[in-house]
Amino acid sequence: MSMENGKETDSSPSDDRPPCQDARADASIPNFVEPERVILKQGDLPKWLRSQAYKDLIGFITTLNESIKGRSLHENFHVSEPVLKISAVLGMLDTWIDEIPPVEQPQRFGNKAFRDWLSKLNECAEDILSPILNDKYTGAVSELKSYFCDGFGNITRIDYGTGHEAAFCAFMCCLYKLRIFTERDNLALVFKVFHEYLELTRKLHKVYRMEPAGSQGVWGLDDFHFLPFIWGSSQLVDHPSILPCHLVEQETAIRYSNDYMFFGCIRYINETKTGPFAEHSNTLWNISSVPYWSKVNTGLMKMYKAEVLSKFPIVQHFRFGTLMSCKQA
Repeated sequence: MSMENGKETDSSPSDDRPPCQDARADASIPNFVEPERVILKQGDLPKWLRSQAYKDLIGFITTLNESIKGRSLHENFHVSEPVLKISAVLGMLDTWIDEIPPVEQPQRFGNKAFRDWLSKLNECAEDILSPILNDKYTGAVSELKSYFCDGFGNITRIDYGTGHEAAFCAFMCCLYKLRIFTERDNLALVFKVFHEYLELTRKLHKVYRMEPAGSQGVWGLDDFHFLPFIWGSSQLVDHPSILPCHLVEQETAIRYSNDYMFFGCIRYINETKTGPFAEHSNTLWNISSVPYWSKVNTGLMKMYKAEVLSKFPIVQHFRFGTLMSCKQA
């Protein structure tokens, strides 16, 4: 049995089942390892799609998606001590950006100061993350560090994309599997942890002029993120007055950007891109013709599996350990 939304459910294999959260509690403590790449060529992609890591990640995203359905960012929700610790870490990383300003350089994009920022994170990651873990699982920091640091961009290319976003999601999923986070944290994981992570990465992108990794241009949702559109559309399911057609209205995006993650994304796009919305964000323009948010949400989840988690250029960078296992599910 596994747990979903606080209830016991059948843990028979399914693409959308939540990660097996209680496996670590009953089994002997594993020998945590330094996660490594396994998907090295196009032919390795089926190995990823059949892996336990893939199923756990999809299950985690789906569980949070269901938990926040119809909920506003400003509703009251449980905030646990681990959530507060992660929030404090993200706040500290935000101050590092101010302490490590961009350097003068000839090229417009990819400011090299980002390498100093990410190098500092890599050096301090174990000390930052260890206090979040209980004594039983302190060894897991070696695996958590990998997903956490990968969640902010590439130190060589100075870019960021949906693969880095997926790494941070894997970091949260690992903490869920270790029972550091529980079902009571579901809302806080999206509305506080991920939302603060989203704001932090946007600041990184703007300050260090980071390149979008694997951007599809007008055929993508935006240059950097995907998950806030999935979870943001879930928030709006069955909303009595806001419809998908309203996403193209700048006034609506401004009005609801602090309450609904989807409109926060639209506002950010409107602030960073110029020209007609239908030209710079054609996919979102097409989504505005969908009648119901539930259909938008379902469609975006399918799109995420197909256009992010099934694309070799993105998932080739994913790392596998004991928490996110490459073994067949």
